[in-house]
Amino acid sequence: MATTRITTALPPNIDITKADLAYGEHMLPKLNRQLQDEALITRQRALNALCDVLHNPEHVSAALKVGMANSLKRLLCDADGTVRWKATEVLFICSNHAIGRDSILQFELIEPISALFDDTHDDARLMSHRAVESVSHTVNGAQGIVNANLIGKLVEKLKTETDEIKEIVLDTLHYCMKVDSEQALGAGAIDVFTTMLHHGTWEIRGKAARDIMDITFPLEGKQAAVKVKCIPVLVTLLADRNFQVRAQAAGALMSIAITTEGKKESIKEGAVEALMKLLAEDEMSDVRLNVIKAITMLAEDPEGRQKLTEIVPILEEITNTGGPMMKKVASTAVKVITWKP
Repeated sequence: MATTRITTALPPNIDITKADLAYGEHMLPKLNRQLQDEALITRQRALNALCDVLHNPEHVSAALKVGMANSLKRLLCDADGTVRWKATEVLFICSNHAIGRDSILQFELIEPISALFDDTHDDARLMSHRAVESVSHTVNGAQGIVNANLIGKLVEKLKTETDEIKEIVLDTLHYCMKVDSEQALGAGAIDVFTTMLHHGTWEIRGKAARDIMDITFPLEGKQAAVKVKCIPVLVTLLADRNFQVRAQAAGALMSIAITTEGKKESIKEGAVEALMKLLAEDEMSDVRLNVIKAITMLAEDPEGRQKLTEIVPILEEITNTGGPMMKKVASTAVKVITWKP
């Protein structure tokens, strides 16, 4: 005789690591209540569910209306590492939407998130940096990070963190220095960036060179770059295997060479010869654009102008065959090189 057998297996498509979602408008209020639950597993499952739900910007807006920002702010200080990690991941997902970035500023979440920069949980640290970097993409977000006095702390993290986090920090500083580079200069960032130009990873070398270009926008940055012997390393990077590193190194030299001191030091370290070789051999448009701009700066010096007369035919060819931007910078370079007092 047949008997009924009840299986112990879970139904298909059921994820026990995530909270069961309520229907419609009840979903987010229920998840918000679960975030405040005393049971650890309930908080963890609610956060896992939110990591899926909040990819929709409409849900981000609805979550803010039910007070979820304050719930997440409290969870950033939770005793459980997984809860802190998932809370920062939820905020990182929110920060990918405009309304999420605005809410992080509105509810003053930048400092609580940055407190996790020193967390013992690796994933929590990584997500906290990702969230802050995402916020920095807007002018208001970058200004918020600067106002929170986080630049010095970010510069220090470049000395100790993993390579993955170093890349994120370099990106964060890139956006923040567009708003204010004084804090970075005061924290000794130019020394740290120069050291990172020797890094074994091309992504970090390229981003460090890009950040040097950012920090040398003010006069104080250009003077600091000459003082810490940044120029010889940048000249070396003009021969780097990766074209993005070469492009950023040329851009940094261009920025430093705006001053007379920067021009003299660059010419002394062989920048003219390296740039001439790069212009003749490198076909990458990003590299050529920054190389021509750097050449234009160095051509303002009599010694540099004399050496650069050899490449006028190449520049004239670019003027005739290059794209609009390339034609413009090449034409300017020719005028500066061929100028007679």
